[in-house]
Amino acid sequence: MHRYFLVLVSLLVFGCNTKSNLEKEIEELPVEVNVIRFDMEFAAAQVSDLAGLKSKYPVFFPKQYHDTIWQQKMRDTLQKELNAEVKKQFHSETKLEDELLSIFRHIKYYFPQFKTPTVLTTTSDVDYKNKIVLSNDLLIISLDTYLGSDHKFYGGIKKYISQNLKSTQLGPDIASAYARQLIVKPKQRSLLAQMVFFGKELYLKDIWLPEVSDSEKIGYTEKQLKWAQENEEFMWRYFVEREVLYSTSTKLLAQFINPAPFSKFYLEIDNESPGMIGRYLGWQIVRSYMESNDVTVKQLMIKNTNALFTESKYKPTKQ
Repeated sequence: MHRYFLVLVSLLVFGCNTKSNLEKEIEELPVEVNVIRFDMEFAAAQVSDLAGLKSKYPVFFPKQYHDTIWQQKMRDTLQKELNAEVKKQFHSETKLEDELLSIFRHIKYYFPQFKTPTVLTTTSDVDYKNKIVLSNDLLIISLDTYLGSDHKFYGGIKKYISQNLKSTQLGPDIASAYARQLIVKPKQRSLLAQMVFFGKELYLKDIWLPEVSDSEKIGYTEKQLKWAQENEEFMWRYFVEREVLYSTSTKLLAQFINPAPFSKFYLEIDNESPGMIGRYLGWQIVRSYMESNDVTVKQLMIKNTNALFTESKYKPTKQ
């Protein structure tokens, strides 16, 4: 027993050291981040400053909009209140820059061709469908979509959406944006192909965001994640027995892939289940594949859905 304990401790220590060495190597990568606070500049600007702002930040001023739109926005009391709330939540760039620096270093470690973008922060009238925008060498972050799940500005937004309008989702959202640029889109239109696509995205979050919880990676509460873990075997049996994995019905995306208040099994469990359960199962398939095969992350990005599934040897266990 004593010998077994020593071996176990040695394995744990070795595992921790290996992880520590990897993270140390990543931390030494030469990456610089500078966050440009357009939101603050716009908030502090007068109408007379508009021409200068347009010249400096053309990306935020589409030519089809007349100057009166921006002038009205500068004077708008609700916009001023929004500016104040953003400044209160994100009064300094330091924390944001540190978080971005960690993400960018992790991306660069696994994808050396990665180039650090110019980072711009803005407000977007709480456009939660476009919280993060990647455009060429620009990363645009709408800070007014990260004020906190219970913020008064989110009162009219459905709970399953507002639960992720918080600062801890910044990292996962940025990771998602970059992951979708790197993962080869599946040629198949099956439910399984969508599950594996999002499973790859979530796996990238595993390696890019080592200190982020699984619940935050997928956008669940801890209670929702626990439900998914405890019911994984049942859900998988449902998918197999109903023969939906290779179905190309678009209805399945609404049922199991797209953000929703719950997944639609059309059973009593629906009220307890979180949405996007297909993404969760796809995540476990990809994790199983990476554990069972000696492949690089780049190889994972281009791996065919059906081959990946077969080689994953995925089999959920009863909780």
